[in-house]
Amino acid sequence: MMAAEDELLLPRLPELFETGKQLLDEVEVATEPAGSRIVQEKVFKGLDVLEKAAEMLSQLDLFSRNEDLEEIASTDLKYLLVPAFQGALTMKQVNPNKRLDHLQLAREHFMNYLTQCHCYHVAEFELPKTKNNSTENHTANSSMAYPSLVVMASQRQAKIDRYKQKKELEHRLSAVKSAVESGQADDERVREYYHLRLQRWIDISLEEIESIDQEIKILRERDSSREASTSNSSRQERPPVKPFILTRNTAQAKVFGAGYPSLATMTVSDWYEQHRKYGALPDQGIAKATPEEFRKAAQQQEEQEKEEEDNERTLHRAREWDDWKDTHPRGYGNRQNMG
Repeated sequence: MMAAEDELLLPRLPELFETGKQLLDEVEVATEPAGSRIVQEKVFKGLDVLEKAAEMLSQLDLFSRNEDLEEIASTDLKYLLVPAFQGALTMKQVNPNKRLDHLQLAREHFMNYLTQCHCYHVAEFELPKTKNNSTENHTANSSMAYPSLVVMASQRQAKIDRYKQKKELEHRLSAVKSAVESGQADDERVREYYHLRLQRWIDISLEEIESIDQEIKILRERDSSREASTSNSSRQERPPVKPFILTRNTAQAKVFGAGYPSLATMTVSDWYEQHRKYGALPDQGIAKATPEEFRKAAQQQEEQEKEEEDNERTLHRAREWDDWKDTHPRGYGNRQNMG
């Protein structure tokens, strides 16, 4: 008797679905910041309600992939939207430390919804790549020499088609929404209304998965760069050198000082030894010259000095010749032909 009363007190599937849908609508039109307490409470409550609805759908075994869409009752079509609503609310969570987990979970919900709609042939669309077949597709595309332009053009055209389809669906939904929600529509109109909503959420899910994949890539690249910077900073750092006074020997170090004990003194040998230990000397890390290189350098220097000496000697001779010509005019000493 008590078990029957407890079952009557439990919320039914329609109540869970409507509550989850209402909370999602309130979150999407909320004027408060997404991270505010009011919005996040609605997000958590909506996820809890939709999780219970998903469990109830699994227990009832309401949908089967062996049946067609026409075999599902018109009033039950809306329950196909549960995983899409779960994905949308999961994207509204704002915990930065769990952002990657939320993105992956939201992608899983959207993929479940798209897979279900694809099996029931709700609309014609291509399922996004999953973790399993993305590697195969990447291997196949890597053999192409110029896949980027073709892929970009096809993606752009697909976005344009989805946008046009989305606008048309919204126009058709607004035409039948009031009649269905007021309860005045017949079964055919109700079925058309939920079928349009399923198609609309297919477009939303495809856009969300594309955005999720881009954000996941950015987050993973950020994490990898952080790990690289952390590994570099974990290397041994040189300890800071304390101020000191250089002295020639130990005796001077004992005599001279700054007058207070906080400033240490050390000899030149101690300073050199300390810097050599930590690799802080200017000549450390520079390759030493071999004896052959020393011999060549000495020979080059000797040749250069000899060349400079020859140049000085030649210059000196030229200057002496100019001085002699100044004191001995042309014809000087030729006295034989004079009259």
